[in-house]
Amino acid sequence: MSSDKLRFAMFGTGFWSYFQLAGWLETGEVECVALYNRTKSKAEKLAAQFGIPQSAVYDSAEALLDNQKLDFVDICTAVELHYPQTKLAAERGLPVVCQKPMATTLEEAEALVGICKQHNVPLYINENWRWQHAIRAFKAQLDKGHLGRLFRAHIDYRNSFPVFDNQPFLKELEQFILTDIGSHILDTARFLFGDATTLYAHTHRVTPGIKGEDSATAMMTMGGGMTVVADMSYATRREHDRFPETYLQVEGEYGFLELAPDFWIRETTAAGVFAARHKPPRYAWADPAYDVAHSSIVPAQWNIARALKGLEHGETNGDDNLKTVRLVFGSYESARTGRVLGADVLLP
Repeated sequence: MSSDKLRFAMFGTGFWSYFQLAGWLETGEVECVALYNRTKSKAEKLAAQFGIPQSAVYDSAEALLDNQKLDFVDICTAVELHYPQTKLAAERGLPVVCQKPMATTLEEAEALVGICKQHNVPLYINENWRWQHAIRAFKAQLDKGHLGRLFRAHIDYRNSFPVFDNQPFLKELEQFILTDIGSHILDTARFLFGDATTLYAHTHRVTPGIKGEDSATAMMTMGGGMTVVADMSYATRREHDRFPETYLQVEGEYGFLELAPDFWIRETTAAGVFAARHKPPRYAWADPAYDVAHSSIVPAQWNIARALKGLEHGETNGDDNLKTVRLVFGSYESARTGRVLGADVLLP
C-alpha cells in the first residue's frame, strides 16, 4: 500500500471507541471515513465529535461496506460480534483490526484467524498493553542482559479501581478478569519473556453481585525455563493502588530489575542501583484515570497502520495473539480442572 493515509471504518461506538478513534488519528497514518453502530444515535454522536459526515454513519455494517471505499475495518464491538464482523470484512477482501479479546472461545479465535487466512487478508489485534511507554523501556533494559540468566519474574496488576461503575456490563460476564485484563497481562508476559510451555492458574470471585472472576493468578514456565507469576485483581486494596499501572519484577543470576509505582525502573546489580522514571506521554483526549493505558493506544495503532502499509512488522498480528488467547482460555481450563497445561496445549 502507499504511504498515504489509510481509509477505515470503525464498527462499534461504545465506551472505548472515542479513545480508540482518537488514538488512530493521533498516529497521523489513517483517516476514519465511516462509523457503524446498531444504535445509530450513538454513532452519530461520535461522528459529530470527530467531524465525520452524518451521511457516513450507518446502522447496517453491510450497507457501510457497500457504500464506502476502505483500506481496512476496525472492529470495536462486543466480543461476540468479533467473528461474524471479521468474516463479513474478510469476505470482501478487507484487512481487519479487531479489539481484544479476540473471541469468546479459543475455537472461535482459531476460526477467526483462519477466515482471514482463507481470504488472504491481514488480521491485527488492537493489543496496546505491551506498548506502554514504561513497559517498552523495561523490555529495552532487560534486553541489555545485565541480569544474566533469568530465573523468576512477577507481573503485578492488582488494584481496587471501580471498573464496574463505568462499564456495568462487565458484571454480567461469566468470564471476566482473564478475558478483560488477562488478555493484556498475559500478552505482556509473552512480549517480555517468550512463549509459555506450562501453565497453572487459580481464580476467585470477590466482589458481590458479579458473575465472573475478579481475581486470578497464573504461573507459567517461559523463556526456556524461568518461572513467571502473573497476578490480576480488581479486588485488592493496597498502599500502591495506582490503576492502571502494571508492576514488574525480574530476577537474574546477576541482579534484579523492577518497574515500580509511578513508572520508576530500577536495576540492582553488583555495580549498584540505577533508577530512571519513564512517565508516559499525555494526550488531551485521554481520560486521566486511564492515562497510561490510553497513551499506549497510539504506538500500538501506529505499528498496525505501518504494518498495513508494508512498512513495519505488525507485532500483534492474529497468529501472535492466538498464543495469548490460548493462555487466557488455558487459565480457565487449569483453574477449573486443577491441571497444569503443557506445550502440547499452549503451543500446538
